[in-house]
Amino acid sequence: MRLRLTIRFGSERIKTTYVFRSLIDAGAKLVLGSDWLVAPPMPLEGIYAAVTRRTLDDKNPEGWVPEQRISVEEALQGYTVNAAYASFEEDIKGSLEPGKLADLINIDRDLTAIPPEQIREAKVILTVVGGKVVYEE
Repeated sequence: MRLRLTIRFGSERIKTTYVFRSLIDAGAKLVLGSDWLVAPPMPLEGIYAAVTRRTLDDKNPEGWVPEQRISVEEALQGYTVNAAYASFEEDIKGSLEPGKLADLINIDRDLTAIPPEQIREAKVILTVVGGKVVYEE
């Protein structure tokens, strides 16, 4: 993936793609999503990629443009509160607060307490949409 993108865009230009760390450091609200084909359809894979900067095919074990890595907490914010902000829905979703939609997942491990390389192994064990359980393992 990196080689293909480097050939296509050039080694200098490739450093300007997916500049998550630079955006956060500049004060931007980083918004992450699962816009397949641009990003993986599974948010846990997107979090893994943002935190480790590894490609999903594991061809870049040191990370792709590794200086742009972000923390697990920053990636979670990108998928939740910041995504709600970007869609002008922060009053109804994006965080767990009284009066907001209860859209959430429960994962079998604490993503902030495991090595980033293990994020891809995490499994969703519960999904709640609008306060109703729609998936339970």
